[in-house]
Amino acid sequence: MEREGGCSCGAVRYRLAAEPMFVHCCHCLNCQQQTGSAFVINLMLERDRVELLAGEPVGVEVPREPGFGTQEIFRCPGCQVALWSTYTRPQIAFVRAGTLDDPSWVVPDVHIFTRSKVPWVELPEGAAAFDVYYDMEAQWPPASWARLQAALAS
Repeated sequence: MEREGGCSCGAVRYRLAAEPMFVHCCHCLNCQQQTGSAFVINLMLERDRVELLAGEPVGVEVPREPGFGTQEIFRCPGCQVALWSTYTRPQIAFVRAGTLDDPSWVVPDVHIFTRSKVPWVELPEGAAAFDVYYDMEAQWPPASWARLQAALAS
């Protein structure tokens, strides 16, 4: 699988060297503010499986919701597009689906922080949705859970 993406100006390009472990659609107020949108869709995968093809994004520390600490958002130094984030675990990248050249294949595995979902967004019938967060081990496929555990142990 080769999935590529990058920023608006083309200075930073990347390739996903693996399928995502899991895909979040986050409706928290923090994600809404940071993206200027109703939600963000993040593909979670091992940071070392996001291969840079061109450029070097710059990490910017930003606050999260009160009580959740900070996150580092990796942005193009030119156009400032947010390409991916790391939260409390720098081994895991949360790649912004909208920065993929073709994001049409991305489907969220779970909707989180739906307590702050804007009312005009309707979730698909049967979608896994949680007011805040969820039990990861219970929701993730076993192979993805094993990948996560291996990444965190490295």
